[in-house]
Amino acid sequence: MNPLAANINLNAIMQSPQLSNSIQLILSLALISLVPFFLISVTAFLRIIIVFALLRTAIGTQQVPPNTVMVGLAMFMTVFVMSPVWKEVNTQAVVPYNQGKISQTKAFEVAMKPLHKFMLKQTREKDLALFVQFSRIEKPKTVDEIPTYVLIPAFMISELKTAFQIGFLLFIPFIIIDLTVSNILLSLGMFMLSPVMVSLPFKILLFVLVDGWNLICRGLLMSFR
Repeated sequence: MNPLAANINLNAIMQSPQLSNSIQLILSLALISLVPFFLISVTAFLRIIIVFALLRTAIGTQQVPPNTVMVGLAMFMTVFVMSPVWKEVNTQAVVPYNQGKISQTKAFEVAMKPLHKFMLKQTREKDLALFVQFSRIEKPKTVDEIPTYVLIPAFMISELKTAFQIGFLLFIPFIIIDLTVSNILLSLGMFMLSPVMVSLPFKILLFVLVDGWNLICRGLLMSFR
């Protein structure tokens, strides 16, 4: 057997359309696996799920509501909040790309503009200045010049701060109930009775009487205006 026949022409393989299609398929699958992480990072989901988790901790119900219920509600609220952004992305990027009017690269750039605008609206200037400073880039003249990799972490820490601020306000009425129940039990000499078990029904009752879920959802939706 001729050894030259066994040689592999690497240049021909690298330039073959079959290989480029395979690489594109692998990259597409890798990007698809990152979509949930990306959506959590650049949408309203982060703030909503943290507020729900802090609310459950403040009430003291531990695993009620279950994680699946909280994540499901947070996801549907995220879809509701982000629907204007998705509609804009679909109109300006997806539809023209499917019609062949713009390239894939151009469609991605156009699709990022509504997300960029949404994140900028929810990001604090202080947080944005922090990442602009440490990114070692030239100071942007306009907000549209801020790179996405700089905007996303600034948006995330702004969302974390906002969520914790809302959570702090949620804790106040429930802490007052805990302190009141603890003082009553101490005055009655019931040292062995757990104040948490006694205050839990009163906290649930208060939350139900004020229509807590409606207030929380209303406040979260208004915070994104």
